[in-house]
Amino acid sequence: MTHPVDERLTPPRLLILAVQHVLTMYAGAVTVPLVVSSALRLPADQTAYLVSSDLIACGMVTILQCIGLWGVGVRMPVMMGVTFVSVGPSIAIAANPALGLPGIFGATIVSGLLGLFIAPWFSRLSRLFAPVVTGAAMLLIGVSLMGVAVNWMSGAGGAPGDLWGVSIALGVILIILGVSRFAKGFLANTAVLLGIAFGFAVAWLMGRVNLQPVTQAAWFSLVSPFHFGPPKFDLLAAASMTLVMLITMVESTGMLFALGRIVDKPLTSPDLARGLRADAMGAVIGGLFNSLPYTSYSQNIAIVAMTGVRSRFVCATAGLILIGLGTLPKLSYLVTAIPPPVLGGAALVMFGMVAANGVQTLGRADLGNRRNLYVVAVSLGVGMIPLINPSFYDNLPPAAATFLHNGVVAGVVAAVVLNFFLNRDSGPKTAVATAVTA
Repeated sequence: MTHPVDERLTPPRLLILAVQHVLTMYAGAVTVPLVVSSALRLPADQTAYLVSSDLIACGMVTILQCIGLWGVGVRMPVMMGVTFVSVGPSIAIAANPALGLPGIFGATIVSGLLGLFIAPWFSRLSRLFAPVVTGAAMLLIGVSLMGVAVNWMSGAGGAPGDLWGVSIALGVILIILGVSRFAKGFLANTAVLLGIAFGFAVAWLMGRVNLQPVTQAAWFSLVSPFHFGPPKFDLLAAASMTLVMLITMVESTGMLFALGRIVDKPLTSPDLARGLRADAMGAVIGGLFNSLPYTSYSQNIAIVAMTGVRSRFVCATAGLILIGLGTLPKLSYLVTAIPPPVLGGAALVMFGMVAANGVQTLGRADLGNRRNLYVVAVSLGVGMIPLINPSFYDNLPPAAATFLHNGVVAGVVAAVVLNFFLNRDSGPKTAVATAVTA
């Protein structure tokens, strides 16, 4: 008999279920390029191009993960999207005038190529990323991104927030919380999207939305590789993005094991290796097509559990839809027309959820062990230094700026080193083992 993962549904049902997956992950997928673009203060046309590139690469990687090709792809219902872990390193890399956006894409490609070699042996490295490390990392990521959300709420300029911006952001948050509290099923999973739609509608009615770029944009356009120039390769930038790849693999390992249980198809070691290779290929594809590294989205795994529909072809169809959306410049410009306070309200919730997931992961670590408390305490302290005092490392050699000015990367490296130093004699409690037994 055909396993439900390989079931082929009727076209109408396939399309409806695929659209549901797209709606669930769309807000998260476009948030990362918007955050990076806002931090770098890119013009609207470049921001729209980054969004289009992200959607197309997102669809390509999703199809690769679901369908599989030459030992790459787990062949289960997985939606792939840009990982939030890459935001901090990307901003730090592009802030270097010698690197810019091409520096991000070059580092992303290198991390993907290294990931292809790392994937088969990753289970041996996973002990370096125990729950105490990954939890601290996710907590740092969420906290570090909060500043971006607050700046958006004040109008993306870092100025004191005006009454309108704070009010509209608060309205978006209330809509998200209300939908999450009172809606059920599919509607509850679109809480963030509905919150953004509400804020956009209110801002439009108040005359705060400029739709002129949308009307002037073309209906159809294809993105091209290396649109922002040939990739630039820098050792420290590549090291930062390779660390992002390792963290992404840890996250993916836990989610893929959970998905295997949900679809009643236990994950084997070769399956895991194929899934992690898809993560690595996602980084290569992302770098080639002006985007960032990709990972499996947990909210879509939750949809698989909620609906009971386990066919991988549903997510593959969703990947085709994403590619189609990426070829519509008007849609990309519409996303860039969303006022920053609207995005700030949604981002405050989403980034807070990232931090909350970090706390949840730390809950699976043995925090009764004082050594683990030291790991968390020192790594958080190191990671917060550039957030509290951005000029703290300015007197160090310029070559170290790309690494140390990124609090997330510095904090994660500190957590890995401290965990290895303090807990290397505590037994083989790996992140993979924790993910399997959780």
